[in-house]
Amino acid sequence: MNQIFNQIGFYPADILLPKDCDMAKWAVVACDQFTSEPEYWQAVEEQVGRAPSALRLILPEAQLKDPNVEASIAEINRTMRQYLDDGLFRTLEESLVYVERRQSDGRIRHGLVGMIDLDTYDFTPGSGALIRATEGTVLDRIPPRAKVRRNAPIELPHVMLLIDNPERTVIEPLTAASDTMEKLYDFDLMQSGGHIAAFRLSAQQSDAVGEALLELTDEAVMAQKYGVHGAAPLLFAVGDGNHSLATAKACYEEKKKELGEEATKNLPCRYALVEVVNNHDDALQFEPIHRVLFNVDPEHLLAEFRKAYPHAHEGEGEGHTIGVVYEGYAGAITVPDPVMQLAVGTLQSFLDRYLKEFGGEVDYIHGEAVTRELGAKHGNMGFLLPAMGKEQLFKTVMADGVLPRKTFSMGHAQDKRYYIESRKIVE
Repeated sequence: MNQIFNQIGFYPADILLPKDCDMAKWAVVACDQFTSEPEYWQAVEEQVGRAPSALRLILPEAQLKDPNVEASIAEINRTMRQYLDDGLFRTLEESLVYVERRQSDGRIRHGLVGMIDLDTYDFTPGSGALIRATEGTVLDRIPPRAKVRRNAPIELPHVMLLIDNPERTVIEPLTAASDTMEKLYDFDLMQSGGHIAAFRLSAQQSDAVGEALLELTDEAVMAQKYGVHGAAPLLFAVGDGNHSLATAKACYEEKKKELGEEATKNLPCRYALVEVVNNHDDALQFEPIHRVLFNVDPEHLLAEFRKAYPHAHEGEGEGHTIGVVYEGYAGAITVPDPVMQLAVGTLQSFLDRYLKEFGGEVDYIHGEAVTRELGAKHGNMGFLLPAMGKEQLFKTVMADGVLPRKTFSMGHAQDKRYYIESRKIVE
């Protein structure tokens, strides 16, 4: 393998793909989508039936609080081993995979599947790692995911990493060359997920990708983009799947403590499979992630909000404007003198304090219509947030560390990554 990959923390991987399967039933959307819509996952269950499917290898977060969740996790791990023993997969050795995803809006998003070295990733705010989280990591969201990964022989990624490549030198050259590659799959995704096709890079194409990625870490290039000198290079920013990648890191660190650094240096669990997307891809749109609260008194919450922000007023205006929905009400509230950079920071810092003091639960919702529908139910409350411009992402992470958690989402829920590729994480 070209040693250039050691400098960027991103590598070709031994990628597993299902063979002789109905791919439309195999591929299912990321487990952290539709968490407040169990009917979505029921429809997926009915569509998959008894066919081999990634659905059998993941735990939808809508089911995290089910009473039999421990048994479900054990069944997931058992099915993973069964699929391996049955020879369900073929292995693409030391490969990078170029992906073209037609989204629900008809646009084509371009990606590159490979693996990252978890030693080059850090979700600690202010980290100088090559691969960094873009938002605050909620540590108590890691243990449930770790229960699935800890005894899993394979991983299926929904992690998407972003690169800041306005010159389009890394992924975009593959688009023109896709007709020279081996086509791996080409099919429609279930549940309005659009269409997806994938192609295997040649060794020469993989090396060219590595060289183009390395150029993005050049100090002069970084200084020109971000106006900083001598800063640690930021090559990849986590766009989707932050907590799943943090879980992979946590499980790897567990192994290091158990076996020692030297013994874990060459273990498969040191790496994690991801898809890389250019932040400047025309199909990539940043969508806000809204909040829905459950088991709260909306009037009491708003009164406390005004105590926290004495100049806040009803309606839209200058400052941070946040939509508000609850039973019998739909409007907005504006904080005219915010100290946070983004409206999501203004809201989230308040919600963290409020929920800790007065109780209630929060869910993070992709989509305005669902937020309005859920927020309008008795005892619930919805908050609608504005979108963040994607050009702000890398500059903000370089300057401020991380954004408030759940600041943005890359597209609608049905446009998230579907589980298709996988990789062994045990020898």
